[in-house]
Amino acid sequence: MGLLDRVKEGAAQATAVAKDAAQKGQAKLDALQAKRAADALLRDLGAAVYADRSGRSPGNGSLAIDRIVAKLEQHERDNGPIDLSTTA
Repeated sequence: MGLLDRVKEGAAQATAVAKDAAQKGQAKLDALQAKRAADALLRDLGAAVYADRSGRSPGNGSLAIDRIVAKLEQHERDNGPIDLSTTA
């Protein structure tokens, strides 16, 4: 095997390692973004329930709660179950 062949092989291996690292990084970023979206929806749900139960809802509290729950259900279909062990 000539020097040029070894250089090409090394470059191909380095490219494969870089692609793998990029994919893993993107997966972590996607998971973090999904967690933040779920946290925001859960926060909004808590605020809507509190407003509804404390009588401060603008009159459509149940509709707001139902809408947020539907968004949470869609989020779980898209991203898997939400880890609720870290809440409350």
